[in-house]
Amino acid sequence: MVAVPGAGKSTTLQILKKLKPDIKIVNFGDFMFEIAKEKYGIKDRDEMRKKLSLEDYRKLQLEAAKRIAEIKGDVVIDTHLAIKTPKGYYPGLPTEVAKLLMPDVIAVMEFNPSIVLERRLKDLRLKEVVVTKNGIIRTPRARRDIESEEEIELHQQMNRYFSVVVANEVRATVKIINLRNVIQRKPFEHAEIAARELLKIFESK
Repeated sequence: MVAVPGAGKSTTLQILKKLKPDIKIVNFGDFMFEIAKEKYGIKDRDEMRKKLSLEDYRKLQLEAAKRIAEIKGDVVIDTHLAIKTPKGYYPGLPTEVAKLLMPDVIAVMEFNPSIVLERRLKDLRLKEVVVTKNGIIRTPRARRDIESEEEIELHQQMNRYFSVVVANEVRATVKIINLRNVIQRKPFEHAEIAARELLKIFESK
């Protein structure tokens, strides 16, 4: 399951879990982070991206894929296909990683870029209260890259391109969940629609 940051993957998968409780949902980045903490003493995801060499990052991807591949039953992997970096787009599922996971379906969720931008701006306005040991209250803002609508749409197109490459390598199908023209009439309606589209994949097995 892939989408650009801020698209609502987490909410969609939470709804899917309610619709199909026996499904297992795993976050590829969480697995990488746990391994990075074990092996390199990394403290947060930002540090993982900034401090690790490309070689070490690739090793993390492989190790995470091996662990996830051992999970039995119906599994949905929350991940990124096209990772935007200062040097360009990096593959979130390189060939060797994809071949360890061997996905049956790659689901790509897409939105009107203006909706994604609106969600990212909302994230920046949200504040999380943290009380330090000294009793000082701090309110750090959520971290999320702010891109133009054009950049968000390019990222969505890159997800499509990368998904086709991965699907070809592992003989998977690509399911595009296009919500660009869906107008929300109630909160989280996009996520509900996407979750039901994902559910169809398991019902058609």
